[in-house]
Amino acid sequence: MTGQVIVDITMSLDGYVTAPGADAEHGLGVGGEPLHEWVFNDAPPNRKVLDDMFARSGAVIMGRRTFDVVDAPGGWSDDVGYGAERDQTVAPPPVFVLTHSAPETWRLGDRFTFVTDGVHSAVDKARAAAGDKDVVVMGGGETCHAVLTAGLVDLLNIHLAPLVLGAGTRLFPAEESKRIRLELVESVSAPATEHLSYKVITQG
Repeated sequence: MTGQVIVDITMSLDGYVTAPGADAEHGLGVGGEPLHEWVFNDAPPNRKVLDDMFARSGAVIMGRRTFDVVDAPGGWSDDVGYGAERDQTVAPPPVFVLTHSAPETWRLGDRFTFVTDGVHSAVDKARAAAGDKDVVVMGGGETCHAVLTAGLVDLLNIHLAPLVLGAGTRLFPAEESKRIRLELVESVSAPATEHLSYKVITQG
C-alpha cells in the first residue's frame, strides 16, 4: 500500500497563503501571523489535525522560498520544525525542495534534498522516500498549485483562517489556470480555522 500526495496549507478567506511582504524574515508576510494562529493555540481539534498529519507524513515537498524561510536563523531548529512543536527527536520526514538551483550551504543538514528537474521528479523522489506513508506538499502557494495542476495530488487540505488579507501570496493564481474538481471528505470546525479536506476528482 502506498500513501497519498497531499497539499496541506493554510489560506485566508480571500485566497492568500501569506500577507504582503513575505521573505526569509517574514515567512507569512508582514502581519500575516494570524494565518497560523490555529497551529499554536493548542485547541484539541487543532492539535489532533497536526498530530495526525505529522504521524502520517513520510516525506515533505516545499518550494525554494519556503525553504529560505525555514532555513533562516528564525526558522526551523532542533526543537521546532515540520509539524511545528511536534517531537523533533523522532526522525523528521525528509524534505524535497523544488528549486532551480541548490544552495551551496544550509543549516539543517541532510534532511533536505534539492530537486532541480521539475515537479514530477520531486513527487517521484518523495514517494520513494515516503514508502507507505503520505507525501505532504506544504508550501508555498506557487509550489502547491504547481503540484495540483500537474495532476499529482490525491487530497487537498485547506486550513481556512477567518481573515481577509486583501493581498499577499495567492494559492490560486489570478490568471486563468486548469479547472480542478474536488469532493469534500471532511470538515472540522476549530478555533481560528476551518479544516477542510477535499479529494481531487478530475482536472482540466
